[in-house]
Amino acid sequence: MRHIALASFILAVIVSAAGAAPIAYNLPEETAAFRPGPNLDVVKNNCTGCHSADYINTQPQGPKYKKDFWQAEVTKMIKVYGAPIEEADVGKIVDYLAATY
Repeated sequence: MRHIALASFILAVIVSAAGAAPIAYNLPEETAAFRPGPNLDVVKNNCTGCHSADYINTQPQGPKYKKDFWQAEVTKMIKVYGAPIEEADVGKIVDYLAATY
């Protein structure tokens, strides 16, 4: 009897969700943009699924924050945050960040 009640409840939820109206909302305006640079398309394709250019602008910048720094950041995005970045794109992203920021 419990299984029938549960199945009926699940079916009711599915039927009501199928008729749900889409939700419309406005996104906030961009406050930063990715700077032009090598492999910009690879960066946009991989990074913007999780964060905007604003996040990159908040990272330390200067001569000592170049390739090694950005390699560690990209590795952290993959290993800690689970960013789905293909191995072939890692070097391109690091090169872009090191050359541009």
